[in-house]
Amino acid sequence: MRVLYLVLVPVAIGMAFGALSCKLMPKERGKKDSKEKQTVMTTVGKRTPEWAHSTNIYEVNIRQYTPEGTFNAFAAALPRLKDMGVQTLWFMPVTPIAKEKRKGTLGSYYACSDYTAVNPEFGTLEDFQRLVQQAHTMGFKVIIDWVANHTGWDHVWTKTHPDYYLHDSDGSFHAASGMDDIIELNYKNPELRKAMIDAMKFWVQHTGIDGFRCDLASWVEVDFWQEARPQLDALKPLFWLGEFDELENPEYGKVFDASYSWKWMHQTEDFFKQQQPLSGLFELLKQYSALGDSSMRAWFTSNHDENSWNGTEYEKYGNLAQPLAVFSCTWNGIPLLYSGQELPLKDKRLKFFDKDPIPWPSKSAGAKEGLTLMDFYRTLLDLHTNNPALRGGDPAVITYKLATTADDKILAYLRKNGNREVLVVLNFSDAKGLQFDISDSNLAGSFKNVFTGVASDFTTGKHFEIAPYGFLVYEKQ
Repeated sequence: MRVLYLVLVPVAIGMAFGALSCKLMPKERGKKDSKEKQTVMTTVGKRTPEWAHSTNIYEVNIRQYTPEGTFNAFAAALPRLKDMGVQTLWFMPVTPIAKEKRKGTLGSYYACSDYTAVNPEFGTLEDFQRLVQQAHTMGFKVIIDWVANHTGWDHVWTKTHPDYYLHDSDGSFHAASGMDDIIELNYKNPELRKAMIDAMKFWVQHTGIDGFRCDLASWVEVDFWQEARPQLDALKPLFWLGEFDELENPEYGKVFDASYSWKWMHQTEDFFKQQQPLSGLFELLKQYSALGDSSMRAWFTSNHDENSWNGTEYEKYGNLAQPLAVFSCTWNGIPLLYSGQELPLKDKRLKFFDKDPIPWPSKSAGAKEGLTLMDFYRTLLDLHTNNPALRGGDPAVITYKLATTADDKILAYLRKNGNREVLVVLNFSDAKGLQFDISDSNLAGSFKNVFTGVASDFTTGKHFEIAPYGFLVYEKQ
């Protein structure tokens, strides 16, 4: 995808915007301290499924979604999520949780005790198979969280294949950096690699899932993913979302269809809390653009890590939360939502290791009443799905960053695919009655505001007024 940053002279910058993880405190998220990461740069010839270019992802926290916390109980929410415009369901790990060194009463999703079994807390394998089938019948895609870097302390392999693990000098299993409830696997062992790939095949073959969200993907040697993907894709075309930021791990971008926008998430929070200049965010978007035409990112304002440990999107971004949500759904990539954001979870941090159900207003995860942001997200998700100008990772799409007379406060951009266009204007400030102009020949013609239905002609007049932390989204008519 091409993105043009227009300031004084139009400058073309090649761009493929696409574009979560076990619990890591901010200082702990990063590289391993236990083994060297391979940096094999050879591409595996990835073939991103066509549907991924216009999809969105909704992260499902089964434990907290309903009072029952089961697959069967969650199924009642499928019609509502379909109505909201959700396309892809990402289920946090569905595998059993280790009991040894378990945190809290229920433990971490990310401390697996068996890669080819189902957490009895959520139901049975048959329950999950039925849920996937129901989701597919309704038109959803389904991906599952895959935790390849580590297991819990009493995973079945610790007894049957201790050689699959890294060991400390005293012979004990090596705990993952900063996390004492999990131990790291040894990817120098070819038998471990084969066993891991076989376990992943199990879920494709027995449940029909459509892909994987790979936890801490960059903590596992890149050549493992290069080895695994062709074998898994041979079963069916799969979608691969990796938890890494491609700016820091470009070699992984050659294997995965989409990555995380961690730097954007952290820098937007710093922008809001530390009153940093907006130009820094513009520069970061340019850096993402330089990653190439096939590069995609998942954009988000919340996920299971952020909500539980760092705060809700409103704690992190305040009134900037909604403009950033609009950005996540309209910039080049894949919008990613977390369970309950449609409420929203304004000041509710969900517990990570204990039962803490989402407080749905009608006491039903399937009910629509009282969901303040459901219509907001429906509008954005439907626009992203149905307007080709918002396709991610598509070289046919051009994104113009538009110069305004208030560039210290406004992010404005136009996305075009043939004769389809979407204009987005975001106010990153609390300025009241802010008026400004866009003087750019690429913006012309009749547009309609997707939230209000009001039409505007930008052929000659390109004057705007916007509310504090406001957002305007237009579709060309």
